[in-house]
Amino acid sequence: MQATPFITVEGPIGVGKTSLAKKIAEEFHYQLLKEIVDENPFLGKFYEDIDEWSFQTEMFFLCNRYKQLEDIDRHHLQQEKPVVADYHIMKNLIFAKRSLKDKQCDKYMQIYDILTSDMPIPNVIIYLHASLDTLLSRIAMRGRDIEKKMDPLYLQQLCLDYDAEMNRLEAQYPSLPIIRLNGDNLDFVQREDDLQRIFSQLKDTLKKGVNIS
Repeated sequence: MQATPFITVEGPIGVGKTSLAKKIAEEFHYQLLKEIVDENPFLGKFYEDIDEWSFQTEMFFLCNRYKQLEDIDRHHLQQEKPVVADYHIMKNLIFAKRSLKDKQCDKYMQIYDILTSDMPIPNVIIYLHASLDTLLSRIAMRGRDIEKKMDPLYLQQLCLDYDAEMNRLEAQYPSLPIIRLNGDNLDFVQREDDLQRIFSQLKDTLKKGVNIS
């Protein structure tokens, strides 16, 4: 028996996760789950001083994502309603390990493990990645004030962290489909052909079954 699709779209800041998740939700008539970003009161301060505000920033994201996934588990997946989210909960680990000091990270990891121990696991991941130049260009185009102070070196390191995490997930869950898409070559916002190719690839993946162990 196939599991109800729970698709997550992941990738570094500015790569187009939300845009693609919205288009998938519209095309497949899935429930859309969007992460809370602008509502985080610490994020602007975080980009100004990562060491000072990283723990508060990451805890806010973790608690909000936990609440969202808890709601999805209760209201949608249990009722066999497909979901597409513009994030995977594992992104918390990427950002926390990059920005938190050792003692803070240890405390954070303990809380993370407790909160996520029984969370629903996505059964398809779409991984968007792109070069630093492409990401910086898209971040500038969307014009979020809180992102204007972001250090490009921080963003570049996040890209490497994402690659490493995706490789880890593939090794840990060999039957978990991860669809890798190069954002330098694809423009699913401006080019309909690119979008349709992504839809076709996703449909083929879903046809093969999305149940993982």
